[in-house]
Amino acid sequence: MPLSIKDVARLARVSHSTVSRALANSQAVNRLTAERIRRIAKDAGYRPNTIGRSLATSRTRTIGFVVTTVADPFVAEVAAGIEDVARQRGYAVFLANSNADPDREVAVVRSFQERRVDGVIVMASRVGGLYMPLLAELDVPIMLVDNQHPGGFAHSISIDDRGGARLMTSHLAALGHKRIAYVGDRNGMQSDADRMSGYADALQSSGIELDAAYVALGNGAPAGGLEAMQSLLALKQRPTAVFCYNDMTAIGALRALHKAGVRVPAEMSVAGFDDLAIASFLQPPLTTVRQPKAEMGRQAAAILFELLEGKQLEARITVPGELIVRESTAPLGSIAL
Repeated sequence: MPLSIKDVARLARVSHSTVSRALANSQAVNRLTAERIRRIAKDAGYRPNTIGRSLATSRTRTIGFVVTTVADPFVAEVAAGIEDVARQRGYAVFLANSNADPDREVAVVRSFQERRVDGVIVMASRVGGLYMPLLAELDVPIMLVDNQHPGGFAHSISIDDRGGARLMTSHLAALGHKRIAYVGDRNGMQSDADRMSGYADALQSSGIELDAAYVALGNGAPAGGLEAMQSLLALKQRPTAVFCYNDMTAIGALRALHKAGVRVPAEMSVAGFDDLAIASFLQPPLTTVRQPKAEMGRQAAAILFELLEGKQLEARITVPGELIVRESTAPLGSIAL
């Protein structure tokens, strides 16, 4: 017969309520006492009755995580951060795809709410601020990560896209490049608009005129990066450096350059944005803007738990990107023009 909380309480010689609080990591129990209770419970083979606990507390101890696609390596790193915090709190994380469709995104959030998840985290939301009127109706806290809808939302965390793009473009200009191209995303992403603005800011600050011929559009994936780079290579006066919307785009751009026999960085510098795990293993290793993806996931989950605890807060967190210089960018003087 499975051990109950009452059995653990008897073994630990404390009250039933003290055991419940200790196993829930409540701050109301002395740390040493809580550690002793958890150790006794573990040694005795106690396993919590999740269904019974959810009925007693009106909590399911589950979180819904809505992503654009599970195939995106960026999503995987954010998910790892969310799961770290959720696991420490004794929560499970359920995953669902929105396929970057606003209507599907709302439908998935509604379905999570119907399944009584305690909270929802949405990755790269296409709905964003439109959740504001839905919050009262859904009666479940929602946290956005990397919001892609113009306008604010009370609970969100995102990278400083404009600042990161400014950082990268300034790096390329400091290397002596004047013909700097930008390969963006044709899907109308807010992050693309912000990165394009940062690119334009840095060009202006460096005394370089923005040339529309050096702005090409991909689709955020390698195939789009390859196609966009091929259009830049067809120009009479090619760029000497290319800043890509993300690392996946840069992978396609590098492929196009390799196929065309263009050496990187000897003949063209290439940079990305995100610092995916694969970036340092590309040939050459990719210069990029690092997003603290796992940390963003951890912060998003931590804020969600604060909301679940009834705290009234407005959290719009913007984290800075970090310039990571590797071997795919080089000074203009090293380029054979």
